[in-house]
Amino acid sequence: MSFSCRLFSLSVLGRALALSCVSLTGIAQVHATELPPVPDEIKEAGQLRAGVRCDQPPYGFQNGNGEFAGVEVEMSRQIALWALGSKDKVTFTCVTAENRVPQLLGRKVDFLIATLGVTPERQRVIDFTTPYRWGASDVVVKKDSPIKSIKDLDGKTLATLKGSVQAKWFEDHMPQVKTLRMNSAADALQTFRQGRADAYTHDAATLVVVAANDSDARLINEPFQISDAAIGVRKNDEPLRDYLSAAVAKMHEDKLFGGWVRQYVPENIQSYYLSVFEQAKPAETL
Repeated sequence: MSFSCRLFSLSVLGRALALSCVSLTGIAQVHATELPPVPDEIKEAGQLRAGVRCDQPPYGFQNGNGEFAGVEVEMSRQIALWALGSKDKVTFTCVTAENRVPQLLGRKVDFLIATLGVTPERQRVIDFTTPYRWGASDVVVKKDSPIKSIKDLDGKTLATLKGSVQAKWFEDHMPQVKTLRMNSAADALQTFRQGRADAYTHDAATLVVVAANDSDARLINEPFQISDAAIGVRKNDEPLRDYLSAAVAKMHEDKLFGGWVRQYVPENIQSYYLSVFEQAKPAETL
């Protein structure tokens, strides 16, 4: 397995895991022993088109052979199997934090399974299925940085991604922080490493990888912007939304997420990733 976060220690995730202490019987509240009828549009097309991330292991990425892989990719394949009888009846389009919603609205894809957080701003333009997991954000700084907490970022420069929930959170909660909004996670990380930003914010799961692989980086370990992740569909597409919600519920009932996490995540950090699928979303503390 080439996934770089195999080097991680669970200790850096201790605080994030400690936030979640309530057992979840299933993020999806709908029981899906039987799926509803497949939407006519999908049956007629005979193929699903999924928008996925290509730079966000273990959720969505391309392996050394250029093949799509990750938990959210496996979700798409499972939906294709249930809806159309084969895991091969789905095509993938790489999307970014900035272009994923426009790709959906432009009908380039049928749905988004792309680390997509549920936010009020997004709910105004697209619909969401039942959430399938939750996620948190964090910040990484240089090891010798005087920045010890989120509040210490006041007046500092922060690298983030265009269209990300982290960029929006700092815009709303700490507008005095200067954000450099980059096109990709690689660009944001390079900006931070080159010293053009005092810190870098992203999903906590991404940043623990950064901190573990860079001896000069340190995770603040102060999770914030805790939100649900769900499949995104176009407005007024209730048949597809409802079918996908039922599929998410069935994935939880059939305990598929655990197998996918074990497939793509090294054993020493599996408990963190399992928690976001199987435990209740912790309360926001910031």
